[in-house]
Amino acid sequence: MSAPTTSAPVTPEPSGPSEPSALRARLGLGQGWGPWLRSRGIYLALVVLVLYNAFFTVNFLTLATIQLLFAQLPPVIIVSLGMALVIGTGGVDLSVGAIMAIASAVLARFVLAPGDGGLGASIGVAMLAAVVAGVLVGAFNGTVVALGRVQPIVATLGVLVAGRGVALVITGGALIELFVPFFKTVRLGRLLGVPYVMWVAAILAVAAAVLVRRSAFGYRLLAIGGNRRASVLAGLPVQRTLVTVYAISGGLAAVAGVIATARLRASDPSYIGLLIELSAITAVVVGGGALSGGQVRILGTVVGAVFIQLLETTLVSHNVPDSGARIVEALIIIAAIYVQRSRSTT
Repeated sequence: MSAPTTSAPVTPEPSGPSEPSALRARLGLGQGWGPWLRSRGIYLALVVLVLYNAFFTVNFLTLATIQLLFAQLPPVIIVSLGMALVIGTGGVDLSVGAIMAIASAVLARFVLAPGDGGLGASIGVAMLAAVVAGVLVGAFNGTVVALGRVQPIVATLGVLVAGRGVALVITGGALIELFVPFFKTVRLGRLLGVPYVMWVAAILAVAAAVLVRRSAFGYRLLAIGGNRRASVLAGLPVQRTLVTVYAISGGLAAVAGVIATARLRASDPSYIGLLIELSAITAVVVGGGALSGGQVRILGTVVGAVFIQLLETTLVSHNVPDSGARIVEALIIIAAIYVQRSRSTT
């Protein structure tokens, strides 16, 4: 009797990832939907908000509504860019609204005729002076934070309180109407159908992205936010970088103040920039920026700013008072911080 023959076990050929798994990997969903929603959920939220308005908000898809939104967006986007850089270092700038008011007041005083208590300067010189004022206030914030070793929230809170008072002193405590022909160009001028101010915001966003991703300064900024002590030990110019970051934030806030003044056609320190720091922080956080620092998402911040401004417009369109809109923003910040905390603990 012959011995029974045994066949060698057949080893199944290794199969590559299934088609759904490969698709999930290409979309960055290797760890599930949670991380994707945390890092890119703002884009989905913006699409949902736009669709909601398209169906339930009267006249939302009209040219007049879109133009109004474009007119409101640039100050929020520009201030949010500066806030993103500051938060990237692990700090925060609560003074941006006050800096907008100071820049507006300086602009008014430079433009006014000498007989009205001003300097009678050209609009170009006045705008330059306003931006320089913003840079100086921002540099002061950075100096207090970097050299004085004061917590950023405390340092900038002081300017938040005192800065608007300084602006009121500059304007004499009253609204100053400004009849400047150039302001009409700022408000109504368009290039390829897009307002000039939106082009300014877009250019500044591209510049901020290049600064963060393609420059040594951006590397230092992110390194400081990731680990400040390690950055000091590595010999990085931490103090100079912090002063520069806050100066940039102040300068961007001043640019936003000039745009807001042109749109209002007046300098009103009690109104210009009021509570914009809340919108800017919200835009950075929902755009994927980490309040702990070490991370700057410029595109996410811009989309976050668009989302916040559109959300405010939506709430107003549906007769929700401004106080209600602020409550919604605060809840969004709390939710975004909770999501970040969940991400850091997983």
